[in-house]
Amino acid sequence: MASSDWFNLISGLFGGLGLFIFGMKLMSEALQKSAGQGLKKALEKLTSNRFVGTFVGLVVTAIIQSSSATTVMVVGFVNAGLMNLSQAISVVLGANLGTTVTAQLIAFDIHALALPAIAIGMILKMFSKDVTKQYWGEILLGFGMLFIGMEIMKDGFVPLRKTDGFRDMFVYFSSNPVLAVAAGAFLTVIVQSSSATIGITIALATTGLIDFYGACALVLGENIGTTITANLAAIGTNRTAKQAAFAHFLINFLGVVYMLFILKYLVEFVNFLTPNDADFVAADGSKPYIARHIANLHTMFNMINLVIFLPFIQYLAKICEVMVKPDKPDENRMVRLSDNIMSTPAIAVEQAKREVLRMSGYAGNMVEATRKYLVSGDESELGNVKTCEGYLDTFDKEISAFLVKLSMKNISQNSASQINRMHHIVHNLEKIGDYSESIFNSIKKIKKKQIVFSPEANEELRNIYEVVERFYKQTMECFVNGSNNIDTEDEDIIDSMRKRFKKNHVKRLNANECTIDAGLIYVDILNCLEKIGDHTFNIAQVLMTSESAPISRPH
Repeated sequence: MASSDWFNLISGLFGGLGLFIFGMKLMSEALQKSAGQGLKKALEKLTSNRFVGTFVGLVVTAIIQSSSATTVMVVGFVNAGLMNLSQAISVVLGANLGTTVTAQLIAFDIHALALPAIAIGMILKMFSKDVTKQYWGEILLGFGMLFIGMEIMKDGFVPLRKTDGFRDMFVYFSSNPVLAVAAGAFLTVIVQSSSATIGITIALATTGLIDFYGACALVLGENIGTTITANLAAIGTNRTAKQAAFAHFLINFLGVVYMLFILKYLVEFVNFLTPNDADFVAADGSKPYIARHIANLHTMFNMINLVIFLPFIQYLAKICEVMVKPDKPDENRMVRLSDNIMSTPAIAVEQAKREVLRMSGYAGNMVEATRKYLVSGDESELGNVKTCEGYLDTFDKEISAFLVKLSMKNISQNSASQINRMHHIVHNLEKIGDYSESIFNSIKKIKKKQIVFSPEANEELRNIYEVVERFYKQTMECFVNGSNNIDTEDEDIIDSMRKRFKKNHVKRLNANECTIDAGLIYVDILNCLEKIGDHTFNIAQVLMTSESAPISRPH
């Protein structure tokens, strides 16, 4: 071919592929955003029942049109402790079947709807002020671009029918399915989308460059290649999350291995079920019926895989536990947040809220540990105060960075409000930790100088601590339950106690009932407890501004 023909060919192929991938990405992300709350509720209802998990994985993937997105979310949930390994495997099995909806959609000859979809989508995206309608606009834009890209790719492959080298290469795939599987897996790893590579396969087959048998082998390889996305997402996560990602690879790899032995019979079975001959060649050299056959084979492969592996989820989990070694201590991440779930903001917000709740537990532990020592002399948890303060600093840094990144996404007004509230809560929790650490430092002085408080001072500390802890626990419980009905009277009680107890301290000092050193430390502790009450009140005010959904506890 002339150089100009090669330029047109390459431009058509890569331009069409670019439109296809961009359209698929746009449509998938918009579907994830518009269905975010529904996805969150579905995953919240996930139980240890393998059939429920499979159904959830199937439905979620069919909605968002991306098994990679589902499995990446699963890895994030496992890393956050919201799913165990067996649950994750059941979801992955369902996601593998759910993603075949994309191939079925591509196989329909509905490219005539592409331009109208783009027109309507553009109007909704540009002129609607309703966020939900904007999402639907993105969905329609992505849908239209996907099919236009598919048509451009098909047209781009037509000249290759006249090129002996390309034709011989694809014929070789039909006689060597193992090589075709490897090629399909490699191409999917490069493109990072099995839907895109299946689209390429359908374009190749429809053009007449490859027969149905060779296309089937490519599709099998694409099912292996798609697992790379979840395994990349698992980098930096905990061991169980890595096991969940490996399970995705293991299921698809083993499925392809046994399927190669029966591929001939599977091809014949799909040909029997699907009307018209897959390799029928029309007058223009194209194969008009092969797309439906390829889509059906993709569905059949994942359906058979699901039926075979579903009863053996526990054994698959054990294999993954053996294959994926324990993390080194320095690989463990304290904060269970993954940037990979940001494409579904509603779920990302939910996971961030769970991490804020975990952070609040460390802050509460610090207050409790200092109270136990000052009120009853219990030193059992005192050593954890410094450790917890370091944890709070890490949570503050990582959660804040995550929320900043999430706020830059195309999010709803509700998600934006929740992110803003969490920023304030995280800041105040970190301050509560700082003042608890100050009390801890005062305790070290008490122990070093062997200071003893008077019985009256000890009783006052017990009383004010009781109110501080009660106010903190009530406020954080409202955060968990999504309630804005918070009684802030305790904040006034804490302020009143501090003033009254300071006056009492001055009286004891004048009466020589306590030393100056003991008095200074006592006043410092009272001031710190009042500050803890103030920052708890700040959190309560943030929660009272509006009501949010309750937080689901980890499984």
